[in-house]
Amino acid sequence: MGKLKITLIASCLIALMGCGEAKSPSTQETLSPSVSTPTANSSPTASPTAATPPISTNTPQATNSLPTQSSTDATPNSAMPGKNQLISAEGIGPAKVGMTLGQLKQLLAGKAEFQVKSPFIVDFDAIAVIQSGKEQYYILYPAGAPLADSDVIEALVTDNPDYRTAQGIGPGTLLTQAEAVYGDATLYYNTLNESREYVKFAKLPSKAIAFRTKAPQGQQLAGSYPSSQTELKETNKFQKTASVALVEVYCRENCPLPSP
Repeated sequence: MGKLKITLIASCLIALMGCGEAKSPSTQETLSPSVSTPTANSSPTASPTAATPPISTNTPQATNSLPTQSSTDATPNSAMPGKNQLISAEGIGPAKVGMTLGQLKQLLAGKAEFQVKSPFIVDFDAIAVIQSGKEQYYILYPAGAPLADSDVIEALVTDNPDYRTAQGIGPGTLLTQAEAVYGDATLYYNTLNESREYVKFAKLPSKAIAFRTKAPQGQQLAGSYPSSQTELKETNKFQKTASVALVEVYCRENCPLPSP
């Protein structure tokens, strides 16, 4: 797909994180083995063979809320994740940012169903990767710009508590528990980004992983924010029962450039 789409999705993903500054301690990734995404001059070598994903007949309305209800009931999984359930700077499970959709389909041929979710949330559509009847993770892309098998995966998200970082942090983990691993938490949201609330940690050693928060039941936000007229709101105070709702991974500057 053209250079215009790469520019579009890059800007959308920065907005999705809820904070436009590139110098935050983590962009939405975790420290793990080095990312092996294609370079600017590389091109995918695998030939997509899987069929185009079916479009769900029960199309949801676009929403600012979390993508599915599973994160609402997510409970942390204390077991260490295997490689097929690991969240890292490279991706989520077998899905890696920087690979093409066709490569992932080929890798999971006969093991997973790919189902389009359009609309998914405001500004984004998604392809759900389903195994054993359960949605494992989603491939995000800008609304109205469907992915072809030759297109690069630039953003992944999961609300499945079976998926965690190497340090055991994932959907359902209390923010207080995540702080014990990654250092002090700062919660934030931007009024220009649908007020989607995220949390960053002082010692998270990667910029490819982002954590979206889950507020206690009946509350809109997990954090307690001081009165402010600024678009970006930040706080270090949050409800002790607040947790991680979902985890996002994206490739940012490591996304390969389109072929000339």
